Formats: sequence, structure tokens, C-alpha cells
Amino acid sequence: MTDTHTTGGIAADRLRSIVERVERLEEERKALGSDIRDIFTEAKSAGFDVKVIKEIIKIRKQEPAEVEEQEQLLDIYRRALGV
Repeated sequence: MTDTHTTGGIAADRLRSIVERVERLEEERKALGSDIRDIFTEAKSAGFDVKVIKEIIKIRKQEPAEVEEQEQLLDIYRRALGV
């Protein structure tokens, strides 16, 4: 088959290529997920709190202004509740 082969107006080879690329990336993502779980297991066995590490990673992805605003609100809410 060639890229010019069409079925119902669809270039079959091109479609197959797209589907296979997505499938390959999904497999890579699955492997990366496994690697990340392994790292968290390593962190836990080294005595680190995985939940806190995940929160740090989440915070590092945010803009500094966003982080500051959330910290201020958290402080206000804590004071309001006497925590």
C-alpha cells in the first residue's frame, strides 16, 4: 500500500502511521509511569514522604505568583480556623 491508497476517502497508510505513533507513545508513557513509581518507592524507602514530594512537584510547576496567592489564602484560612 502507498500513502495514495484510500478507502472511503481516507489515506490508509497515513491513518495507520498516526495510530501506530500514538500507540507507541502510549507504551512509552506506560513505561515512564512505571519508572516514576519506582522513583517514589525509592524515595519512600529512603525515608521521604512521597505525598509531600508530589506536592512539591505540583508547586514547582506553578507560577510563583500563583504559589504566593495560595500560600496567603492557606494562611488566612488557618488563622480563621485557629489551626
